[in-house]
Amino acid sequence: MTQPILIKNSTLVNEGKSFVADVLISNGLIQKIGEIATEPGYNVIDGTGKHLFPGVIDGQVHFRDPGLTHKGDLNTETKAAIAGGVTSFIDMPNTVPNILTVERLREKYEIASQKSLANYSFFLGVNGDNIDEVSKMDTSQFIGVSDDGLYFTKKGNLLADSPEKLEKLFANCGDSIIAIHSEKEVIIEANEEAYKEKYGEDIPAKFHPLIRSSEGCYEATKRAISIAEKHNARLHILHLTTAAETELFRNDIPLEEKNITTEVCVHHLWFSDKDYDRLGMLIKWNPAIKTEEDKKGLLKALLDDRIDFITTDHAPHTLEEKQQTYFKAMSGAPMVQHTLNCMLEFYKDGLISLEKIVEKMCHNPAIMYSMTKRGFIREGYYADLTLVDLDSTWTVNKDNILYKCGWSPLEGTTFHADIKQTFVNGNLVYDNGTFNDEVKGKEIEFGQRVKSPSTAS
Repeated sequence: MTQPILIKNSTLVNEGKSFVADVLISNGLIQKIGEIATEPGYNVIDGTGKHLFPGVIDGQVHFRDPGLTHKGDLNTETKAAIAGGVTSFIDMPNTVPNILTVERLREKYEIASQKSLANYSFFLGVNGDNIDEVSKMDTSQFIGVSDDGLYFTKKGNLLADSPEKLEKLFANCGDSIIAIHSEKEVIIEANEEAYKEKYGEDIPAKFHPLIRSSEGCYEATKRAISIAEKHNARLHILHLTTAAETELFRNDIPLEEKNITTEVCVHHLWFSDKDYDRLGMLIKWNPAIKTEEDKKGLLKALLDDRIDFITTDHAPHTLEEKQQTYFKAMSGAPMVQHTLNCMLEFYKDGLISLEKIVEKMCHNPAIMYSMTKRGFIREGYYADLTLVDLDSTWTVNKDNILYKCGWSPLEGTTFHADIKQTFVNGNLVYDNGTFNDEVKGKEIEFGQRVKSPSTAS
């Protein structure tokens, strides 16, 4: 039995409320919340003046393990995640090899059990090569199936661009979450040719959102939603990027009753097309960062619950892979260490409340993916927690970046809050810059859909 931990006098931010309380942790779980007397044998942590959040759940990352570990792996990237208050994640299938079979999926879980400091789960990949096999499976055994990133392998792998494949998948796998990258390849390819004719290989980065255009996103998302609704299937649109698309989603029913859901990545809230001249290919993502109006529209939809939660799409590449001409520069960038800090800056600017941040980064991913005993500060739940100092200033630089790739598009950014300690399954894994590498995260259990605070009895 591990030594009980007592966090005293912190301000808990949980289920729409902020209040000062003590939290007792033992055997990996939150045992008690309230006014708790200190007893011999307790490891007491003074939380006075700090805020205690549930651990952040990042529902979309690319941690590159196996096969692409020169960029990142399940140890390095989970260290970065935990330093940023992220205690659980779901990883995408575009590793090498692609995770297209149950056997490959099991191998990935085994790697994570040995390397990951955070709790973990993985999507099964689905594309044109394995859709027939996946359509015959009981996909409820997986946290979800996804095509994200698989379009890098070859053309024609975007499900959103293939109504026939979507029809087959929704008709046969309607009970499980189908998470898709939503762009129309035919529109993108036409735009690529037009800009290539004018600029050759060296297209300026500022044209990326015009090539991977708002039209290409909107048309794909609208069609995918239509097909999913036809089959009463569960569709999740990954990394929404346009204000126009937000109008396609509902906010008049609780999350646990939604079949059609979506998310926004922190970089689409933080950056806009104004940043391409400064950062160039470092902020080349797919789908692209778009206009200031889109950025504002995404935040509005996040606040009014058309957008359900926040992810990072953390996708590390080496600087050499990013600092190339347009068609050669890799899409994606590392964000998982800094996503909570970005959202806390929005709080400091008066754009979002702490309670809403916790709802969108902790509660809602757990609800959407039916995670067992995670995402909330509740007695009997896993003690996944992060202690934050909202009055601590620091600047992102090479010395404090933990990504294996060694860089961030946020270098030079000054934040005004800091993650001080992070607990995973009751273990103090991150403590003011120091990691406990001895304990590893757990496989995320999932199943029965979780009730949101507003509807739970």
